[in-house]
Amino acid sequence: MTLVIGLLIPLLGTMLGAAFVFFMKDEMSPRIQKLLLGFASGVMVAASVWSLLIPAMEMEAAKEAWSVLPAAIGFLMGMGFLLLLDELTPHLHLGTDKPEGLRSHLSRTTMLALAVTIHNLPEGMAVGVVFAGADEGAAGLSMASALAVSIGIAIQNVPEGAIISMPMRAAGNSRWRSFVIGSLSGAVEPLGGLAVVLLASLMTPVLPYMLAFAAGAMFYVVVEELIPEASEGAHSNLSTIGFAIGFVLMMVLDVVMG
Repeated sequence: MTLVIGLLIPLLGTMLGAAFVFFMKDEMSPRIQKLLLGFASGVMVAASVWSLLIPAMEMEAAKEAWSVLPAAIGFLMGMGFLLLLDELTPHLHLGTDKPEGLRSHLSRTTMLALAVTIHNLPEGMAVGVVFAGADEGAAGLSMASALAVSIGIAIQNVPEGAIISMPMRAAGNSRWRSFVIGSLSGAVEPLGGLAVVLLASLMTPVLPYMLAFAAGAMFYVVVEELIPEASEGAHSNLSTIGFAIGFVLMMVLDVVMG
């Protein structure tokens, strides 16, 4: 039951953010968007370090100096996987008209959905792998720390849900349609998390690699998408403030609940 709740919490965060379309009349201001993008980046970086990379090394502590090797390999594999996914999958980011990935004849809506899927998949993987590690009794991981990761991802999903649904509303879609699209953007997270849990239960020896893999995948999203988008144009200092708040919040959650 705890596992089910933990996998669904991030989706609830996305739905809460998407619900902003029912309470806000205008498009989200650039200042708030910059702050929220920075916040999401801070949460993802802190979760990657405190909840994924450090436990991955603690699980291999018996190897002493070589305990870092699985974390290093897994991290690079996660970065490489997201890079490959980004290069091959046809997708379109909000606010742009230039598709990325392989050429295709997919609709604009479909490519927007694929962009969100690429973005959210690592977060679902991260939640799934920490729950799998906690269930296996891995060093440095407990159900409380796994819930901390789930809650942290859910908190940063609130602004993400709003950032997706608000432009949909501004583009002329109804409030309900904008809410549904924004909510569905987070559906890949519990599905990805469940897939990782099922896989990890069969591959316990490679759990440290999987933890670091999820960290690398999240770092790719932060470095490739979130930080560049948050830093361009005016008010970039707000994204820096948001990053600091998000990082500290996730760090505190992990330590207090772990």
